[in-house]
Amino acid sequence: MLDFSRFQFLTFDCYGTLINWEGGILPVVRSILAAHGKNADDATLLKLYGDFEQRAEAAPYQSYRQVLASVVAQFGKEFGFAPTAQQSASLAASLPGWKPWPDTVSALHRLKARFRLAILSNIDDDLFAETRPQLSTDFDDVITAQQARAYKPSLKVFELALGRINAPAHRVLHVGQSIYHDVIPAQALGLASVWVNRPSARPGIGAVKAANATPDVTVSSLEELADMATETQSLRPEA
Repeated sequence: MLDFSRFQFLTFDCYGTLINWEGGILPVVRSILAAHGKNADDATLLKLYGDFEQRAEAAPYQSYRQVLASVVAQFGKEFGFAPTAQQSASLAASLPGWKPWPDTVSALHRLKARFRLAILSNIDDDLFAETRPQLSTDFDDVITAQQARAYKPSLKVFELALGRINAPAHRVLHVGQSIYHDVIPAQALGLASVWVNRPSARPGIGAVKAANATPDVTVSSLEELADMATETQSLRPEA
């Protein structure tokens, strides 16, 4: 059992972990494909999305809006059509409407009473600003790919976060839905990690590149994490 009393900060991936991004991605991608007379099952679409996004994020830094436009362009190449300008922008345009998982806000409130919380997300600052009100939580810091000029799993994102929150690695617990983006780089820097295995049409992977690692803790929801953390931690740690 992980000793939660040692942690000062919990850092969270946002999209996939706090936000049900598959519920936002899939309707948009299906709509684009349907407009061109194409279709595929959800698991296939999620695999392609994960591959296309990883490819775009591994290139020299570009904004997440550009990453999403690149993803749409790659779907066009895969299925043999040319997206319209509106379709190219449609994933980014839809992102502010992507909703939190039902347990997200209540679990964050419980955890906030005992830990400092930070966001660590592959996102643009302005796009996260649109999401933030839905989370209804006073985060102690927000670290984005735009600020780091790199995307997870780049260690630059995590190194920026550790410097900003001014906490040693052993006092930080990173929480994420992606083994590839979250667990592997967190472990590389000596951070403990929680894998949130959210429901998905592509079980155990979701809309990301497949990868293998063993997190310190695996949960199926944030409520489960909040239960574990609050059972073993009655006082908020001091800095």
